[in-house]
Amino acid sequence: MVARQLRARGIEDERVLAAMERVPREAFVPEEHRRAAYDDAALPIGEGQTISQPYMVALICQELELDGDEHVLDVGTGSGYQAAVLADLARDVVTIERHAALSARARRTLEEAGYGDRVTAVVGDGSLGSADRAPFDAIAVAAAAPGFPRALYDQLTEGGRLVVPVGDRHGQRLEVVVRTPEGPQVARSVPCRFVPLVGAEGFESR
Repeated sequence: MVARQLRARGIEDERVLAAMERVPREAFVPEEHRRAAYDDAALPIGEGQTISQPYMVALICQELELDGDEHVLDVGTGSGYQAAVLADLARDVVTIERHAALSARARRTLEEAGYGDRVTAVVGDGSLGSADRAPFDAIAVAAAAPGFPRALYDQLTEGGRLVVPVGDRHGQRLEVVVRTPEGPQVARSVPCRFVPLVGAEGFESR
C-alpha cells in the first residue's frame, strides 16, 4: 500500500508514510471487508459511511503539514482510522462523529489499537467543530461540505490549516485553507469525492 498507492502517487512526507505503515488499517475495517483493507478504495463501515481510501487519508495528513506537537480536530470519525493516523503524527486528536453508534465503535477500536490515550472521541455536529476544545492547530474533514465551513475556520489557531472537500454531492475539490491575519487563504485544491458532511454547515440530512 505505502509503496504502490502512496509513494508512487506523490505522497512524499516520510512521517505520513511511516504512520500509514504503522497504523493497522484492517483493525478499522468491518470483518467482512478485511481482505480488502489495503485496497486502493473506500469501504463501507455502516450508517451509510465509508472508511476513506488510503491515498486520501495520506493526502489529507500530508496537506496538514504536522510536525508532532499539534492539537488536531478530525471531523467525521467514521471507523476511527484517520484519527489513529493523525494521532501518530500529532500531540493529540479530538474526533467528532454525528452517529453515536459509529463513534462508540470507533472509540473501542482506537483503544484496542493503542490510541485511546491520544484520541478523544465525541458525538456531535462535525460541521460546527468542537468549540469547547478549540483552538486547533489543524482540522481534517473527511466529508464533503457544500461551501466553506466558517465555524471550523474560526476554531483554528493563527497559521493553522483546514483541509476540507468542498463541492456538491457528486464531486468536490480538496481545499487546503490557512488562517492568516488577512483572512482565509486557499493554498491549493485537488479533485476528490467524499460522502456528504451532514450538519448546520454541511448538507441537510435526507
